[in-house]
Amino acid sequence: MESRPRKSSDVSESWDPSKAEESRQVVSFRVGSEDFGLGIQRVQEIIRHQALTRVPNSPAFVEGVVNLRGKVIPVIALRKRFGVEQQHHDGQSRIVILEVNGMVLGFIVDSVPQVLRIPVSAILDPPRVLESRRAYVSGVVKLEDRLLILLVVDRVHDEFAYAGTAD
Repeated sequence: MESRPRKSSDVSESWDPSKAEESRQVVSFRVGSEDFGLGIQRVQEIIRHQALTRVPNSPAFVEGVVNLRGKVIPVIALRKRFGVEQQHHDGQSRIVILEVNGMVLGFIVDSVPQVLRIPVSAILDPPRVLESRRAYVSGVVKLEDRLLILLVVDRVHDEFAYAGTAD
């Protein structure tokens, strides 16, 4: 079977940018057995887990601080924050560095498998059963074999800031 060469006009006639679906890029990560996602625009970088300096009297979920190119960055252990059983960090553990409300924070996660492009139409509202936790969850995405929970990092930051001032 012979195929004819496509002319550039063939492509432009069949592709309609108004029908292109809006999508979001999300950095996916694992904490325990769950998959989470953050908008890529929030993530500054992802680094390997490294030694942290503990800060006395800090909230229990603050693992410590890290010096990253001269900046001292507080690091939150998401396993502790989400009430997931603790485990030792391994070669897959990462610290996701992100900016939230003008503050740079790090989140310790178990792994960062990929960056996904998710059609906006695939993002579902969080189930009503999560009503008390909806402040943390902006949506849920059904992937092939799992669910991805999209986080609202502003809420995690607000609790961090509040915990830092409460005595």
